[in-house]
Amino acid sequence: MRRSIPGIAAVLLGGTLLASPALAEEMPRQAPPEGAEVDIIAPQDDASVSGPLTVRMGLEGMGVAPAGMEAPNTGHHHLLIDTPLAEVDLSAPLPSSDQTRHFGGGQTQTTLELPAGEHTLQLLFMDHRHLSFDPPVVSDPITITVE
Repeated sequence: MRRSIPGIAAVLLGGTLLASPALAEEMPRQAPPEGAEVDIIAPQDDASVSGPLTVRMGLEGMGVAPAGMEAPNTGHHHLLIDTPLAEVDLSAPLPSSDQTRHFGGGQTQTTLELPAGEHTLQLLFMDHRHLSFDPPVVSDPITITVE
């Protein structure tokens, strides 16, 4: 696969690219293929779980590729933890944090340690630059209780 210059820059510059609003304005968002869907396979909505928690991510109509690898109709998963989608700036690269987890290696499963209590989880599938597709490819949010 051919790497694009913006893709390489995203890998090499990491947080520098993510923190640059001027660069984000120069990066148009891509349309996803019709019918593309992302979902949380496990855990189920309203589940009571104990830690560590395994989250399995599902995708239909697109492919998973590592961040920085530009290929048609591909991207990688991001997990929003206790972060409503309305609080995410979909016009800019998503910064990585404890509440916005990146799976830029192409992972489709992760293990989380979350404190006891109620939590919301939602997947956001983004392109090789950590930019949302337009319209976004996002799962329904689920609520879990960690015991």
